Amino acid sequence: MLVVALLLLPFVSAVVPQARHDHNHSHETARQLPSKWYHDGDHPVHELFRRGAPTDGATYAAVGSDAWGTGYPDFPPAHPDTSKMPAAWVAALNDAIARKAIPNIPVSTIQGDSNPTYAGGLDPNGPEVCSATEQCRIPGDIWDAPPGTLGLSFDDGPEAGTESLLAFLDTQKQQVTHFMIGSNILGSPDDFLKAFNRGDDIAVHTWTHPMMTTQSNLEVVAEIGWTMQIIHNSTGGRVPKFWRPPYGDTDTRVSAIAKEVFGLTTIIWNQDTADWSLTDSPPGTSAAAIKTSMQKWLTGSKTPGLIILEHELSTQSVASFIAAYPVMQQNKWDIQSLAQLMGGNASYFNSASNSSPVVAADVLGAKNATAPPASGSSSASAAGPSGTTSGKNATSNSNSNANANANANANAKNGTQTVSGAGAGASGKSSASPRWATAGPSVLLTAGVLLLLWS
Repeated sequence: MLVVALLLLPFVSAVVPQARHDHNHSHETARQLPSKWYHDGDHPVHELFRRGAPTDGATYAAVGSDAWGTGYPDFPPAHPDTSKMPAAWVAALNDAIARKAIPNIPVSTIQGDSNPTYAGGLDPNGPEVCSATEQCRIPGDIWDAPPGTLGLSFDDGPEAGTESLLAFLDTQKQQVTHFMIGSNILGSPDDFLKAFNRGDDIAVHTWTHPMMTTQSNLEVVAEIGWTMQIIHNSTGGRVPKFWRPPYGDTDTRVSAIAKEVFGLTTIIWNQDTADWSLTDSPPGTSAAAIKTSMQKWLTGSKTPGLIILEHELSTQSVASFIAAYPVMQQNKWDIQSLAQLMGGNASYFNSASNSSPVVAADVLGAKNATAPPASGSSSASAAGPSGTTSGKNATSNSNSNANANANANANAKNGTQTVSGAGAGASGKSSASPRWATAGPSVLLTAGVLLLLWS
């Protein structure tokens, strides 16, 4: 057997292809593997494989389409007609009143530029009213961020400054909360989608931006409810947890309606840039004045944390934020999106974020939902949603009046969107074949000959 094996060796060598090294190129030096196996969320590769955000499985009209825009209060914005609200919203309000969960105080009145006043000589600063305009803090409403943190948010969008704001935030990989006006979403769907698709949190800033303490109970419900509905129908079924009253104008009655009917938490602020007045005639403030205020706040005490009132109303207001952002970083503030910061890492009642799974819930029932855990994506923009989603059909009843079906899920509008499931997660283990499985034919034949020799 040994003799036979030795005689076969020359033939084995002749038959097995030999590696050639006469190529006219230089050899590359071995390089260290990358420190991480994935691309950052803003890497161009994600645009090639971008998935739709998870949704609640219902079918919604594509954001910006004619079908999407039907069923809401008139545009250009007008105060919502309370007689056309879904019956479920009215029933929820009546239930809260019957439970005596809504304080029975009068609607406020305003004369010119004065602060709200109340009939019967009620003290705006007293516990019965506790007007936020007078800086009275209602228990449960949020004014301060946790020590050392800065909750970023912008009011009134989508507006003229939204595009420049989002462009800057992209360069910083910074997420923020947008307290959006419902009628502005209806009028600027593209800017809304840009904000949502990059992973920013969407919160409620009413439908027409009125002084909320001047609104009746039904009007408060309509202003908040329609804004929640358009956010729900434009984000794959997500229901926001937070709202901010325009001008910071709330009292015990208004905050209670937001909480008892919709489950919303009211967020005010503890510092005001007055940047909304930059474009007034004459301006109510200046970029220099805002810079001075920002410097004072950002270099001062970190207790409590900061919630600064800022707006995306204009490029001027956004420019003031951009100028202040490096100062926020230099002073080591923990900068977070306000909704994530105050929401226990869940921006919505039924979803942790724009890239997380969604529990099916309407704008009334969502307050009883539990947001599922985040999807494991390190960046919402890495799996950013498209403008459309698809899934099982949902009945459209957004045009219903007060006699509509009480199931608020019926308020979702018909249409088409495309949904993708969550992306496959990495196991952390190598899937490469074992070394022997990739060996060349010469290695295998030589091994066979050696076995013959051994035997």
